[in-house]
Amino acid sequence: MCGIVGIAGTREVAPILVEALRRLEYRGYDSAGVATLVGGRIERRRSPGKLNRLDAVLHEKPLPGQTGIGHTRWATHGAPTEANAHPHATPRVAIVHNGIIENFRELKAELAAKGHVFESQTDSEVAAHLVSDYLDQGLVPAEAAKTAVARLTGAYSIAMIFKDHEGMLVGARKGSPLAVGYGETETYLGSDAFALAPFTNRVAYLEEGDVAVIQGTDVTIFDAAGRPANRQIVITSASAAIVDKAGHAHFMAKEIHEQPEVIGHTLAHYLDPAGPVVRHLGVGLRPALTKATRLTICACGTSFYAGMVGKYWFEKLARLPVEIDVASELRYRDPVYPENGAALFISQSGETADTLAALRDARAKGQTIIAIVNVPESSIAREADIVLPTYAGPEIGVASTKAFTCQLASLASFAIAAGVARGHLSAEDERKLCASLLETPRHIAELLQQEAQIRMVAEDVAGARDVLYLGRGASYPLALEGALKLKEISYIHAEGYAAGEMKHGPIALIDEDVPIIVIAPHDVHFEKTISNMQEVMARGGKVLLISDAEGVAKAGKVWASITVPTTDSFITPLLYAIPVQLLAYYAALAKGTDVDQPRNLAKSVTVE
Repeated sequence: MCGIVGIAGTREVAPILVEALRRLEYRGYDSAGVATLVGGRIERRRSPGKLNRLDAVLHEKPLPGQTGIGHTRWATHGAPTEANAHPHATPRVAIVHNGIIENFRELKAELAAKGHVFESQTDSEVAAHLVSDYLDQGLVPAEAAKTAVARLTGAYSIAMIFKDHEGMLVGARKGSPLAVGYGETETYLGSDAFALAPFTNRVAYLEEGDVAVIQGTDVTIFDAAGRPANRQIVITSASAAIVDKAGHAHFMAKEIHEQPEVIGHTLAHYLDPAGPVVRHLGVGLRPALTKATRLTICACGTSFYAGMVGKYWFEKLARLPVEIDVASELRYRDPVYPENGAALFISQSGETADTLAALRDARAKGQTIIAIVNVPESSIAREADIVLPTYAGPEIGVASTKAFTCQLASLASFAIAAGVARGHLSAEDERKLCASLLETPRHIAELLQQEAQIRMVAEDVAGARDVLYLGRGASYPLALEGALKLKEISYIHAEGYAAGEMKHGPIALIDEDVPIIVIAPHDVHFEKTISNMQEVMARGGKVLLISDAEGVAKAGKVWASITVPTTDSFITPLLYAIPVQLLAYYAALAKGTDVDQPRNLAKSVTVE
């Protein structure tokens, strides 16, 4: 997970930038670099590997300058080499960038035709050349930066410095967090308040589409429409910076909003955007997938529902038979494992006791052990044959949000790889599915713009005693997850059902006081799901429909609807997770419960 620091300072900033980057090491990275203004020109020092290698470079070749930017990079486009490390620069501008620029190929071709020469394999370098091109056209730095970022498609945060503009920083944010830190004589940019904590506790968080122009201690922030915007300066606690809420009321809200960034980081680990194709997933995985006669998936809680979505993907894309069970059942029912079987264990913490015990049983019975975990040093990761990491970063809220969608991102990449390895997906199929996955961070950022509307609906849901969620296909696990989220943090009784099961019993619960949340992407299951929805409405059910624009239009009159961006049906589980998370969050907020630490629950269940 990349980290950004920028300083418009009054002292030499290179060593300070490096120390600030150390506070972002928890994000994970494989190269680092800094750039400063020296006599009005841009100079850089970069290195693959950890910060001690960058320290050695700076010791051998010191870097003066009082205005600078620094970056820790997790390799996405291109290997972790010095040439691919940030900052990227032209003679006129240097940038550091988090996220994915989806349209970098088109922009790169346009700029190359104008004579721009690229030194790296990254998407990020395109941003530097695009800004430089607008500078060459006569725009001043702030306008060149605003014009350039308006052309970028994807989820990103960017910080820039400019030749001959001492004390100037420009930052831009879309779908990936960026904060401005206000000091007495200096101003800062950082990817979170933790990076800025040594310098200041006065921080403003940029909102979606914002561009911040810093000149010394003067800060002007422009919104997505280019209008000057006032962003609240909040006081953060340096001692608690690692769990800073980034301007949100709760960690859960922060973590919901981090999803465009962390999903982007997770996908960047698994996908090569140049194809786009799935990159190497780990030694031994493809042979294990090729010979596997069955995949057993095991997890608990939200991770189990991620695994349920994975079951649909593996069986559809790879024609790989899948059996799935909750860990507390699998470990005790003496399952029959096949020869040449693989077993997949999913856990945010990597320490879940039931899951770990089931893993050990499967290993003893000759299964190839695969793990999807968010903590690479965890017990489950250490005991697995193959580890598929997620890059959600620290998740503080007990109710999992960003860890769930990062698990889905890992599973989706894994399922594509399985389909290719087993000969059921063509090269063109792989490119199409990977391209859809790479669009996910942008679509989630768009969906988060509906937060106010979702909050209004959630406040009505908060008055209910019982809530039902319905879905078919891969939306069925989302119905289960939505119900779990709601009951976890609002304490409203909620149940998720396969939509086709309603008339087999649950329809008896329907009346005008029971909200029915129908998750219905406009896919092959849509007509059947809407038919089940009509059965509910005929009995007085109060329906909230979550679908795309075409689905909402076709479904007819309902109590309320949430419109999700129209995408390939393959990625709808990642997108439709967002409204069910926001519904639960705002319903809990309306009820006044402890959102981050709900009663009786713990973040990591390390006992049986």
